[in-house]
This record gives sequence, structure tokens and C-alpha cells, in this order.
Amino acid sequence: MTIIRKIVLPAVMIAVVMFLGACSSTKNVAYFQNSSNVNLENSKVLYDARIMPKDLLTITVSTTDPEAAQPFNMTVATAFNQASRNSTSQPLLQTYLVDNNGNIDFPRVGQVHLGGLTKSQAEALILEKIQPYMNLNETPIVTVRMINYKISVLGEVARQGMYTVTNEKINILEALAMAGDMTIYGVRDRVKLIREDATGKKSIHVLNLNDANLINSEYYYLQQNDIVYVEPNKVKAQNSSVGSMTTLWFSATSILISLTSLLYNILK
Repeated sequence: MTIIRKIVLPAVMIAVVMFLGACSSTKNVAYFQNSSNVNLENSKVLYDARIMPKDLLTITVSTTDPEAAQPFNMTVATAFNQASRNSTSQPLLQTYLVDNNGNIDFPRVGQVHLGGLTKSQAEALILEKIQPYMNLNETPIVTVRMINYKISVLGEVARQGMYTVTNEKINILEALAMAGDMTIYGVRDRVKLIREDATGKKSIHVLNLNDANLINSEYYYLQQNDIVYVEPNKVKAQNSSVGSMTTLWFSATSILISLTSLLYNILK
């Protein structure tokens, strides 16, 4: 019986410690725990994304006379679709890749610097550039869209991956929602945001999602190509270090206890 106690008691103690550790890790699960004490006056800012190098843009010029806008609405032909048996391919609007200096080459106008501008600012600049090529009675409408606005969410979330943002605006909570939210093992007060600016400089920012003051932070809204990383808590890290050996350890312990019990019954 003494041998059994020496084997069983340590195993029970280990299980209790792991259980208590899991319980203590849940105390900071809730987001924005101090929301009733936060001043939201500073959050009254409408976010507008700015164009960055390597952004892929579509630019549409609309006029009352379609022929007037045609030189600025370049198209590219798609591959022939055999399944639909179409004799002609459907053209797509030309896309413009912003170079490392923040420039694009636009028809007739030539090089236009859009880096650092918001969408509305870019539309106003292009309108100014093309106006000399229009008749005086024409008032063109320019529409700029970012078609590769994406963010990545990694770590302790339900669905890791890269996500495309169609409305060119997303905050940290929406990004986590797209990824299925954090798992119970995610550390809420040390979420890392990896960001690259227009010059290529990388920076890492630590976000505390337990603190509602994050709403007033400049990092509440994500920029294109941001990476969000949720690190695991101590319980998950410890479980991961054991890895596939955990099942083997418990199986070996169970077998050892059974053999010890059998020997005790035989020898008593």
C-alpha cells in the first residue's frame, strides 16, 4: 500500500496543480474590463486608410460621355473561359501597383504620387490631373479602391490566417472576430501588433485587450498588412512542451499503478 501511495499521490498533486493553473489563467479572459471608467471623447475620429507602397489600386473615371472617360479606364482581358463557351473574354479594369516611392503610372497623366494619401485625397488629386484632358462641360467622378487590403491573425485564435478587408477599415476586435476570436489560452493583455510603415520600418506594439482605453489608442484600427499575434498563456505553453508525450505518460502511469496493485494483491 505504501508503494501505491508513493506513485498515486504525486500524480494527483500534478493534476491539481494543472487544474489550479488553468483556473487562474481565466481571470483575465474578458475584454475591456474597465469600460465604465473610460472617456470615449477622444475616440470620435473617423478612420481613413492611407495608400502605402505595394498597394494594388483600381481607379475608375466616370463621365456623362463614355468616350471622354475611356482613355483613363484601361482594361485587361481575362483568360478564355471554355466552360461558359464564350467567344470573347470579359475585360477587367486595369490595376495599379504603388511602387516603393508611392507612385503609380496613370494613362495620359503619367506618374502620380499617391503614397500617404487617403482614398478621398487620391481621388481629388487624380481628378485635378485629368481635368485638363476633359471638355469644360464635363465633371468627372474618380473612384479609387484598394483591392489587396489584408491583415494576418496568428497564434491562439480559432482560425489563423490572412484576411482581406473589403471596406478598407478594420479594428483589432473585428480582426479577432474574423479569426474566430481568441482561444481560452490566448493572453489578452499582451497581444502583439507587427506593423510596417511606408518606409519599410517594422515596429512591434503590445496591446492590452483587458483595458478599454485601447479604443483611444492609435493602434485600435489596423493598417493594411498588419500582423496580429496572440501568444499562449503558461498553461498552454506547458502543455505544448509536453506535446505528444502527455498521453504516453498517463498511459505508462496507469499501467504502473495497475501492475503495482496486482503485485500487492499477490504478495499480501
